[in-house]
Amino acid sequence: MMMKGCFGEVGVCVVLLVCCWGQEVTAQPALTYHNHVHVAGSTHAESRYGMNDVSCPYQVRSFEIDYEHSQFLKDGQPYRYVSGSIHYFRVLAADWPDRLWKLRMAGFNAVQTVIEWATHEPRQGEYLFSGNNDLEEFIKTAQRLGLDVILRIGPYICAERDMGGMPYWLLKLHPDIRLRTSDPAFLRHMDRWLGEVLLPRIRSLLYENGGPVIMVQLENEYGCLVKLCDRHYTKHLRDLTREKLGPRVVLFTTDNPIPDHLMEGKIPGVYATIDFGVGKDPKEMFKMQRLFEPRGPLDNSEYHSGWMDHWGLHHHTVDSKVLAEGLDAILALNASVNMFMFHGGTSFGLTSGSNILPKFRANPTSYDYDAPVSEAGDPTDKYLPIRDVVSKYLPVPQGPIPRPTKKGVYGAVNLTAIASLWEVAARLPTTYHPWPLTFEQLDLSVGLVIYSTRVPFRIPDPARLSLPNVHDRGYVFVGGRDAGMVSREQGMMDVAVRATQGDTITVVVESQGRISAGSHINDFKGLTTNATLNGHVLKGWNMTAVPLTNTSILPDAPWSPRHLPATPGTPSGGLTFYSGVFTVPDEDPHPLNTFLRVNGWSKGVAWVNRFCLGRYWPEVGPQVTLYVPWSILKRGQNELLLLELESAPCPAPLPCAATLQDKHVLDGPTPT
Repeated sequence: MMMKGCFGEVGVCVVLLVCCWGQEVTAQPALTYHNHVHVAGSTHAESRYGMNDVSCPYQVRSFEIDYEHSQFLKDGQPYRYVSGSIHYFRVLAADWPDRLWKLRMAGFNAVQTVIEWATHEPRQGEYLFSGNNDLEEFIKTAQRLGLDVILRIGPYICAERDMGGMPYWLLKLHPDIRLRTSDPAFLRHMDRWLGEVLLPRIRSLLYENGGPVIMVQLENEYGCLVKLCDRHYTKHLRDLTREKLGPRVVLFTTDNPIPDHLMEGKIPGVYATIDFGVGKDPKEMFKMQRLFEPRGPLDNSEYHSGWMDHWGLHHHTVDSKVLAEGLDAILALNASVNMFMFHGGTSFGLTSGSNILPKFRANPTSYDYDAPVSEAGDPTDKYLPIRDVVSKYLPVPQGPIPRPTKKGVYGAVNLTAIASLWEVAARLPTTYHPWPLTFEQLDLSVGLVIYSTRVPFRIPDPARLSLPNVHDRGYVFVGGRDAGMVSREQGMMDVAVRATQGDTITVVVESQGRISAGSHINDFKGLTTNATLNGHVLKGWNMTAVPLTNTSILPDAPWSPRHLPATPGTPSGGLTFYSGVFTVPDEDPHPLNTFLRVNGWSKGVAWVNRFCLGRYWPEVGPQVTLYVPWSILKRGQNELLLLELESAPCPAPLPCAATLQDKHVLDGPTPT
């Protein structure tokens, strides 16, 4: 069979001998675990989970591919990894020890995580590596629990994240940029991010240097692009990574087990792995890997425990027995495997992405993924069957099996309108331009943009307002009156309006997440083309960007009993901020995980104590409740804030209610 594409010679890893000069050589700590109790402070966490600092346990450390015997070698001994994916940015730092401990107690010997460029460089030149973004601490926590680490450095990660994990400002600076290619503009920014910022931080954490990082993945499923394959880009990425991490680090790619995809995704000198989920015969799948890696370890880098969800579509699940049987079949072939996801977590804030399926569909806030450990950190019905399978091939730590934690029932929260979107926007700067600008041109990553213009001439009644290529959802007002909605998802781009000359046309546009995969990731938001009224192009736009993830713009709740509720942004209570308080009892030793249920509310964004939980949209499902992590709560009074975009469940000035309950609902009804 003759194949053409991104394919080339196989690089051979060389053994590196590293001596831990000046370090005390200690054995791996015994794993002693206790039931999960939330206690603040890293010292308590490390004690609770049996973690101790692991200095170099070997004077010689090496990790390599043994092509002759088709296996990995760790310190010269045959090695096979069974890892699980946990995305550190989808779990708050306070819960990293808990989630990694549960991975280790399931018998897994490694964790795989992806590194998101946009998380660490949200604005050009602004780097965040502390708190919940402390990547190095996540890696060190895994090491203290006896887990090896596999890193996916991107720069593109997919992972159902906004723009596949790449920062929006690339589109702002270079509207015509060709992402994931050798476009000089893209390479310049990528080289700075990877070469000057990320990879130097990783180097000391490599296994050969005393850390737990055994393998590094380049790009992600690059072969899916097929005809867009750019060899100069992938080779440049390989060379940059080797330059910064050293020549002996094991680099790999992953692609679907399809010849064209593997052919396009293969990088010379980088080991090619595959990914597949349940319902596939591992023997047949690995035959695809052998077309491109005739020798070397069999490796499924993404064995799917569930699948992604989309707003308006049913919740995806995978049978636990089928998942366990598939894992057993993979391990019986002496293959290595990574379970994607072991714990899915949450796309906090507004970080979830979207897809074209074939029409636009946005991902919800939850990334539960029907994984063996739930979004709130509880073992699911998959946990024990998976552990039983792994125990046939690897030693499983002794100790108590993780159990579900107690959840908080904090009851009903009365919410009062405290400000309309119009009031908040009045305090923000406005940009004027003859033509509508995108979110990116307005230097806005996520949130809302309010577009306004005036009707310049007499029009018939009704007239057709056309907003082609609105990205993604727009609320239309004419002369202050609600005139309808436009929706990318529904393909609704026109509204019949009644207006007179001089009336103001206002469109509030919401970004529902940039596309995360495929050839459409250059996904500009807002009004991306000119608007027309009965075929006439509208000019002269005032635009106000509303950065909802910037807590400084959020309205403060006036808690005076004499304060009157604010006038809602629309008669139905839409485009309005609502606030209320709830209490975590002082006698409780610590807050508990809980779930926010917004029955009767339509669509919007929720914050607790100014921490953005994410988007809610129970009207379309399948996600009905939002996960509220214990670590953002405090004993005593806590604040709940909602921005309702469409309609509240009760008329103003009556207070509306939401509920904090102990049950998560991710499989609610969806439209037919």
